Amino acid sequence: MRVHHLNCGSLRRIPLLRDRPTLGEDPAAEVVNHDLPAVCHCLLIETDSDGLVLVDTGLGTADVENPDANLGADWVAFAQPALDPRECALSQVVRLGHAAQDVRHIVLTHLHRDHTGGLPDFPHARVHVHADEYQAVTDPASAHHRHSLERFMPAHRAHRPLLTPATVEERTEWFGFADVARPQGLAYELLMVPLPGHSAGHVGVAVRDGDGRWLLHAGDAYMYHGELDYPEPVSHPDLDPVQRGAQTDVAARVATRDRLRALHRRHADEVTVFSAHDPWEFARLAERATS
Repeated sequence: MRVHHLNCGSLRRIPLLRDRPTLGEDPAAEVVNHDLPAVCHCLLIETDSDGLVLVDTGLGTADVENPDANLGADWVAFAQPALDPRECALSQVVRLGHAAQDVRHIVLTHLHRDHTGGLPDFPHARVHVHADEYQAVTDPASAHHRHSLERFMPAHRAHRPLLTPATVEERTEWFGFADVARPQGLAYELLMVPLPGHSAGHVGVAVRDGDGRWLLHAGDAYMYHGELDYPEPVSHPDLDPVQRGAQTDVAARVATRDRLRALHRRHADEVTVFSAHDPWEFARLAERATS
């Protein structure tokens, strides 16, 4: 089993908060202590039992070719995606020596456009989402259906992906997080941990790395490492508008952030938590994975 950290879509450049060093004395500090483009942080997991598993997909090849139609012109103008075809998950899977068909499962933290663009590149894969996220996009009577129409891009689902709601296992907990779900039909140990507030069924995805530690891809539950790392939560002024514009439940999102802070504080030796768009977290993890 091997886990790859992939940036599947560079976005607008984010300035480093100069009064708060990103990594301090960390050996990787020289790599990341400067301004960086925001990322779409995805995971590619090579498993023995289930082929390749992709966690989130970032931006896809069709997004690069026709961004305004696939992603929305307003979003493109704000996010300023690099639209580099080499960053698409499909291109990176091929460069690692695999074929598109080897990606048999895709697990999504949620269905926002910058997490689902690569779905059409893997039309055969089973796509796993939280049951509440599934309901938001498939049930017009859902309280969150209007939100889904605004942010869940139809172009990313035009191929009719095999959307599959995850199964919640009773009394299953993970480091105190309850109602943990498992993707249907996936033998590999992967957990979908509810992290509510950003979308109807937003989850973190917990997997083991090659050393047996847990990685928790926290999606958009937070957007800047200062929200977890610093003694008091510090958000990033360039990322705050993104969070405010997308979140469905402010109180739930803040409570989720505080629970992640506690997890990070108490279990940093067992769990590495990271978010989807923080470029400093991505650079740190990618540097360590290759060192």
